[in-house]
Amino acid sequence: MEIQIKDPPRKYRCGLHNQIEISDCGEVYPEPNEQLTFFAKSGKEYDVAAKDWGFYATPSVNGRLVKQGFKTALVRNSLGQYFIMIVDKEMKKAFHDYLVEEKQVVEEWLDERA
Repeated sequence: MEIQIKDPPRKYRCGLHNQIEISDCGEVYPEPNEQLTFFAKSGKEYDVAAKDWGFYATPSVNGRLVKQGFKTALVRNSLGQYFIMIVDKEMKKAFHDYLVEEKQVVEEWLDERA
């Protein structure tokens, strides 16, 4: 796996009102079957695994993510674009506030599918 750190990070703004600043800190170039794990400050973890056909973008949404304390939302923005968002169960209010501010809606909670 090759990792390139951006120092200093590239910064850009986004959001409906350009009010969110993102710091682009680097790039990762995994080989097939390599995994990268992200840790939240709470200790919860989230994995992305490279495959020869693409990526496993999330762990199982109704298994491992639930056990880690996450919910998985299919979200649509005001332009009709869709996103999969992984939401800390303890931060649902902050997520709801973000959706309202950005004029986005949850189409479906994927972890609640039968």
